[in-house]
Amino acid sequence: MDHEALMEKIRAFPKTPGVYLMKDARGRVLYVGKAVRLRDRVGQYFQASTDLGPRKEQMIAEVADIEFLPAESEVDALLQEARLIKDIHPKYNARLTDDKTFPYLEITVREQFPGVYFTRTPAARETKLFGPFTNAAGLRTAIGELQRIFKFRTCTLDIREEDPARKYFRPCLLYSIRRCTAPCAGHVDRPTYRKGIARLTRFLSGSRQQVIRDLMREMKYLSKCLRFEEAAAVRDQLRAIEALGERGRIDEHLQPEVFAPTFDPAEGLKALGERLGAAAPLRSIEGVDIANLGASETVGAIVQFIDGRPFKPGYRRFRIRTVEGQNDFACIGEVVFRRFRRLAEELSVLPDLVLVDGGPGQLHAAAKAIDDSGAKRPLIISLAKRDEEVYVLGRAEQEPLRWPRTDPALKILQAVRDEAHRFAQHYHHLLRRKALFGEKEARRLAADRKARRRKTKEPGPGAEGGSPPPAGSPPEGPPSTGAPPQADGGSDSGAADSTT
Repeated sequence: MDHEALMEKIRAFPKTPGVYLMKDARGRVLYVGKAVRLRDRVGQYFQASTDLGPRKEQMIAEVADIEFLPAESEVDALLQEARLIKDIHPKYNARLTDDKTFPYLEITVREQFPGVYFTRTPAARETKLFGPFTNAAGLRTAIGELQRIFKFRTCTLDIREEDPARKYFRPCLLYSIRRCTAPCAGHVDRPTYRKGIARLTRFLSGSRQQVIRDLMREMKYLSKCLRFEEAAAVRDQLRAIEALGERGRIDEHLQPEVFAPTFDPAEGLKALGERLGAAAPLRSIEGVDIANLGASETVGAIVQFIDGRPFKPGYRRFRIRTVEGQNDFACIGEVVFRRFRRLAEELSVLPDLVLVDGGPGQLHAAAKAIDDSGAKRPLIISLAKRDEEVYVLGRAEQEPLRWPRTDPALKILQAVRDEAHRFAQHYHHLLRRKALFGEKEARRLAADRKARRRKTKEPGPGAEGGSPPPAGSPPEGPPSTGAPPQADGGSDSGAADSTT
């Protein structure tokens, strides 16, 4: 694409938040960036007055095409950018390529007296997660302010209601300053404490307006009484609570690298090698999956696990090019052929095991594609999702292997299969949003977003009236009723096939 055509394409970008992807002539992603106003930000790269520096000037010289993904907000754009950079590893992105992740707010709901924590490594189960958050400092401050309202514990003590020693335990300073109800010392019973945690959960899930109205009413009352320092402190509390809105949705902005596996990877690999009769230890596994929601919306993905853990630089995405209609076997064949042809051309190390999502049909399609690519055939198996049956090429094709659900060999296959499915679905959502949302729709979404923000900032009925709270006393928490969290579907963009 020549310079004039590229500029014409940029002028058609919307003036809304989103993520942009700069590509070279071969379609490889060179750079991923975010923008509050896509058209303005991307256009700056091509203005003669802009000082880009040597590295970005070299990048612009290689750019042959630019694509964008609309986002509902600046926060969504930031999280999309981070996810794409970690998945694709573009050539010119130096930031967000490390293993650092965005933090979460974690509530250990399965404990008798749940705790509330700031964490970058949340547990994989038995907790309630909110996030990921883009402002770590804001999250830490907000947890402190929420503790003032809901009086929860942040310690890591193992507290049990039946423990008779609780009545002899001396509570920490947080109890003295009225930040915690001291379940460790038996100063609150289990039902009362869990009721406060339930209110906190509802607040974080969306029923925040009552608490915000109470704080706004207190701030106005303090200002009216000329107690400006106290009013400023309440204002800071409101700002900290508003920082809780700067977070993504768990289902849309999943960070798989922060969740530790619930099994021992070394044990799983050893058991898998024994079950399959591998001649050498299995270290590298590649999982293949296809995602489609229609004849014209089909993508493929390959994920790589090394020593039982995800290896993100080995992840690859594919747009299906040669298959018309819904043909899962042919799509599997195209993805595997392109992957192994590239490995053979580059004389790269082949995986020890290829795992395909599906049954015997998908298994044979993958085997034929590897043979056609000219690469040496590794071990090839498939995992059928319904009954978790394992089909092994040349050995267990018609009579699959059935292993216990607790078998570490099956668990490692499930981990690879599920990650391949997530990665393929994520790429599919990117392309789906690009196909569905044009500039007109992006503008409508932006207008709706601004309307929601205005509504959130309004104190609502009753904010001005009513008697003021006692001086210095914190407002009560929100009412016990609240809307449950709503699941939002993820969406994103068309990242380039990083193998071509």
